[in-house]
Amino acid sequence: MTQKAKRLFITALFGSIIFVVNVFLPPPINYLLIVVQAVLLALSGLFIRKLGATYVGAVGGLLTALGSPALGPFTFLFAFLFGVLVDGFLFIFRITASPEGVNRNRLMAAMAFSTMLIGIISYSAFALFPQFVPFAKEFPGVGLFVQRSTMLDALVLFMGPVTGAVAGYAASYLWNKYLRNIRI
Repeated sequence: MTQKAKRLFITALFGSIIFVVNVFLPPPINYLLIVVQAVLLALSGLFIRKLGATYVGAVGGLLTALGSPALGPFTFLFAFLFGVLVDGFLFIFRITASPEGVNRNRLMAAMAFSTMLIGIISYSAFALFPQFVPFAKEFPGVGLFVQRSTMLDALVLFMGPVTGAVAGYAASYLWNKYLRNIRI
């Protein structure tokens, strides 16, 4: 019973931090701080072993969707999908949280891949998807869609893995230095 309460507390805490970063910071800054979301998802995947990042992504996405209802479905979907990707890559790279610590390089690689994929997916949804939506062509000035460019493509392909690697390093450092002895 206490373990479930602790897991629920971590899920609510990390999800609400993601909500605060996404809603209360202005748009250019909150997109740059995806590293905070990635670190929290990685740590939740380590604390709550099965689907921890997915739960935190769902809670953070739901709260953020309620805070900005215009893009609510997209916000929830991308936050939830980011959590699923983090959990998936933690499983693929066989990253397990132990009192001895976690493998820093594996966690950095897992976070780099998951952050790159969510960056590509979310960028594609707003840059490539409008080409296939009939009403998007009628409103070229709509702020929801992004004009695709080679520079933005390169930026997403470069910054996604870099941000993920930084988040993986930060999460492994926090886990190995301070959090590995906490039992949940």
